[in-house]
Amino acid sequence: MAAKIKNIIFDLGGVILDIDKKLIYNELKNIGFTNNERLESPEVQELLDKFEKGIYSAPTFRDKMRACLDLPQVTDANFDFVWNAVLLDIPKERIQAIENIKQHYNIFLMSNTNEIHYDMFVRDLQLRFGYREFDALFDKSYFSFAVHMTKPDPNFFEFVLDQHDMKPEETLFIDDSKTNIEAAQKLGLHIYNISRDELVRNLFSNGILRDDIVIS
Repeated sequence: MAAKIKNIIFDLGGVILDIDKKLIYNELKNIGFTNNERLESPEVQELLDKFEKGIYSAPTFRDKMRACLDLPQVTDANFDFVWNAVLLDIPKERIQAIENIKQHYNIFLMSNTNEIHYDMFVRDLQLRFGYREFDALFDKSYFSFAVHMTKPDPNFFEFVLDQHDMKPEETLFIDDSKTNIEAAQKLGLHIYNISRDELVRNLFSNGILRDDIVIS
């Protein structure tokens, strides 16, 4: 099955970029916020969904989130510092793996993310690896806030496929979210649900998908 793959779509957070959602709770505690249940509330989730779809700008999101969490004293800079705590980094070896994979496949990035996180990880990509943006590392990158769609919306997957005339049966989607994986599979894409303790580079040998990797 691996031999049929011509295109690979990668998720970002948890696949290419290391993240740790627990760290945001630590930073919130440092500024006096301890109501973690509030952070998981439907109201906060709705704000995040709209931010990830680009419905809210960064200033609007900050204001609404500060009001929702009752943190009016937090400055924009401190808010962004706390909000970006979830982001770790992209290991050098992972960048090298992506560069090798690109020699053998059409590769794309497809991420649910927001403007504040985007500014942070693109800055890291530029400073550490010299890539001006993810479009320079991948054939094309798609971010939810820019296209106003989020995974697992099938329209997002169909949009990416259509932009490059990709056939689902020739395309592999790699994500750490079971929900997103299932949505892609329903559209006929091959899928690999990578776990948090797996490394992307170990799925490939010299940039080519290993034959013993089980994809659906």
